[in-house]
Amino acid sequence: MTAPLATPAVVVERREPAARRRAPRLLRSPSGTLGLLWLLLIVLASATARLWLPYPTEKQDLTAVLQTPTAAHWLGTDELGRDLLSRIFAAGAGTLLTTSIAALVAVGVAVPLSLWSAGAGPRVEAVINRVTEIVMSVPGVVVMLAVIGAFGTNLPLVMAVLGFLISAGVYRVLVGQAKSLQANLYVDAARVDGVRPVAVSLRHILPNMLTTILVQFVLIFAIALMIGAGLAFIGFGPPPPEPSWGGLIGSASKHVYDAPWLMVPTGLVLILTVLAINAIADALSVGADAPPAQIALGRAARRRRPIAAVSPAPAGVTGLAVRDLAVGIDGGTTLVSSVSFDAPAGRVLGVVGESGCGKSLTALALMGLLPAGLSTTAGSIHWGGRELATLTEQQLGTIRGHEIGFVGQEPMRSLDPMFTIGYQLAGAVRRLRRVPAATARREAEALLGQVGIADPGRVLRSYPHQISGGMAQRVAIALALAGRPALVIADEPTTALDVTVQAEILSLLRSLVRETGMSLVIVTHDLGVVADICDSVVVMYAGQVVESGTVFDVLDDAQHPYTMALLAADPHAITDGTPASRLASIPGQVPQPKDWPGGCRFAARCEFARAECHAPVELEARSAGSGAVRCVRAVDLHLSATRWTSTGVSR
Repeated sequence: MTAPLATPAVVVERREPAARRRAPRLLRSPSGTLGLLWLLLIVLASATARLWLPYPTEKQDLTAVLQTPTAAHWLGTDELGRDLLSRIFAAGAGTLLTTSIAALVAVGVAVPLSLWSAGAGPRVEAVINRVTEIVMSVPGVVVMLAVIGAFGTNLPLVMAVLGFLISAGVYRVLVGQAKSLQANLYVDAARVDGVRPVAVSLRHILPNMLTTILVQFVLIFAIALMIGAGLAFIGFGPPPPEPSWGGLIGSASKHVYDAPWLMVPTGLVLILTVLAINAIADALSVGADAPPAQIALGRAARRRRPIAAVSPAPAGVTGLAVRDLAVGIDGGTTLVSSVSFDAPAGRVLGVVGESGCGKSLTALALMGLLPAGLSTTAGSIHWGGRELATLTEQQLGTIRGHEIGFVGQEPMRSLDPMFTIGYQLAGAVRRLRRVPAATARREAEALLGQVGIADPGRVLRSYPHQISGGMAQRVAIALALAGRPALVIADEPTTALDVTVQAEILSLLRSLVRETGMSLVIVTHDLGVVADICDSVVVMYAGQVVESGTVFDVLDDAQHPYTMALLAADPHAITDGTPASRLASIPGQVPQPKDWPGGCRFAARCEFARAECHAPVELEARSAGSGAVRCVRAVDLHLSATRWTSTGVSR
């Protein structure tokens, strides 16, 4: 085994010149820019119409009836000689204001419902979905005409009803994105830091939905504008002589043969306004896709399944003690079974195995962060005199971040791209340590120094995309330490890093354990990581522990064939004092949970398997050293000094 370095390496990242600020997405689109300019022109001209109109809107000139454009009347006159330019822009303010009511109501109803549905769990989501389906099935035109019949031509009320009816469709658009954002690792990190569900929605989900919300708002605005104009066209608009765009088009339709020009000015303004709004929506929607989901956090409102059996707290264990832990699909297949291990204070435990062996699910189960649809079905997780497996989401919230920290696989996905490093780290310190903002900022800077960042002030001012992957992982570790936890769970923290940065991160973690006395559980598929940093190791295969013990015992004297095979397949492993000339291979693949045999789950791939291996196998004490092994031939293989020999790939 290689010895860990004594002190963490200091990372110095070369300062890059400040990038030019990119123009907003809307202004980068020619059509969006033109649409915005047209809409601003209409809004400003309509809002200030009373100050610059050439004629009062009701002034009649019977000597200039149904005129085409002239020097006196730039857009012509109507059937009573009233100036069309004055009436179009005088009607604009009321038309746009009334139309905005529908868009505001639709978004105002849909956004809270989508955030609530995405964060409250499947039961609440199912109820809201059924209600919105009922609303979507209601004939909107019939409802609006009924409102007009009951309350008269009250366009603001009619637009509010229209907005409520449209909100059901907007909800269906937004709830999908909200659920996707809820599944991001930085949302999990916020939960671990003790952020309340409402604050998570407002701080991390809503800002990332703003573009979609804006797109939906402008699209609804365009729809409502056309519907409002249509109602005014058929006589359900503002009463004469008050002008409205739909009313002006309705009056012009009566003279379509004798004065066809009368239809053009108002119709053109309406069409251009709708096209401008659609152009703005198209420009905003380009590149506005939400980031893909990674892990779906168990919802706060979701009831925890009753545990089949809870063993008493192990005597003499200080730190984390897991006994016979099982994780499964709700009402379905078991994915992890009979997992037991200890993580004493000041020690590092490695959980190692192939992809799909259940090690990450085990790590997530320790903090109650299992994906939706999965739950702890048996066993116990003892920590600090409490049984974590039976705690509610609210009770776990008092432990996450404060007592147990978490470092995820992909640091860039653990950081919210909307906020600076300083905002996120100082916010975590404020929540977990209950300190003022200025103190939290100083503590955040100190944490970055603690994890080996040479220029913490600059990093605090940076956004996640402005730092390297190794720097981001150090920030993620600092976030996990924000609440001074006694236990940190690191799920493959070096997977996405190059070899040099990986060594630095491992050295950093080891030094933090030594300096703070915390426990560390590190999940990895790399035996080299285990050799570098761990004191003890648990080897998992097909959802169960197959061997455990100290790093020296397991790596230098493996007694389970699967552990032997992993070591024989490691290009850095040395057997009998010399590296092997050919790397060993393991035939087949890890079986799916539904295909697990009743006996040894590795038997189908094991070159030492015999008939007795197909009977149920329990963990037994190792024949030499501490720990346990799940193999009926462990003693025989150990006494005969057998090694895994299946070969495949040359060095």
